[in-house]
Amino acid sequence: PDIGISSKAMGIMNSFINDIFEKLAQESSKLARYNKKPTITSREIQTAVRLVLPGELAKHAVSEGTKAVTKFTSS
Repeated sequence: PDIGISSKAMGIMNSFINDIFEKLAQESSKLARYNKKPTITSREIQTAVRLVLPGELAKHAVSEGTKAVTKFTSS
């Protein structure tokens, strides 16, 4: 069967993703400043993910993120 998503649900999901992205960006920025680094690297982002997301969700996010970075750098 075809599955869809209402525009209201899509708006909620969009807000959720934007909120998480903002939190990760802020945490990554704090980590870079704390370590006196001028740029945010994958290490800061990975650490931010571990700090912002709870347990198992963070593990999966780190795993998928690592896969994506590996795929990107090898192409």
